[in-house]
Amino acid sequence: MLTFGSLARAAYCPRQYYYARKGDDEPPPGVRARRDLAFRYPALRRASDAELADEPIERSPDAYRTALDRLADRADWDGLTDPTDREVLLTGRECRGIAHKVLAGDPPIPTFVSPGEPPARGVWRPQRVRAVAMAKALAWERGREVPAALVEYPAHGVVREVRLTTRNRAAYRETVRTLGDLDGPPPRIDDEAKCDACDYREECGVRTRSLRSLLGL
Repeated sequence: MLTFGSLARAAYCPRQYYYARKGDDEPPPGVRARRDLAFRYPALRRASDAELADEPIERSPDAYRTALDRLADRADWDGLTDPTDREVLLTGRECRGIAHKVLAGDPPIPTFVSPGEPPARGVWRPQRVRAVAMAKALAWERGREVPAALVEYPAHGVVREVRLTTRNRAAYRETVRTLGDLDGPPPRIDDEAKCDACDYREECGVRTRSLRSLLGL
């Protein structure tokens, strides 16, 4: 069965998923410490500058506390700080994986805690696909509609909603189809930025072109 993580990786780059699927999928060092921030928002909101300096946050202490103050104004603040369930294994019809939190409510809302940086608006595409997968799995387990999921960026004090819109469902379905049709290495993508940041670049054998070659010099 597909996992939430494999869907997110394939949404980023199917070729990366192909080379990573047999490897060790343990998160890099520091990921756990950043994710742990999402379970300590009230204490971090009260923390001093010196205390926050020792935390893996990506904002100045003042800016970080201000971001958490904005989170505290959300209607789901109580759920974010005291979720009904933590680190929950969800198993849906097509995929399974961990929801870092499930917020009680009508409907319940699953969350994914990202150790990274949020985009200027919304959520990165791989995380949108993962969020849809979480919501669909929770809906399958509970036998009811779950129309949205959350993505938390605790190192920045940001929480974003992903609704199961037609566009987001389509991105999920496209990724599921890509993995279902996978038979050998997928075609290389044309995105040098992704390749530069990929741990599997050498194994993949992708070659990025220089500016001179792009200009025909």
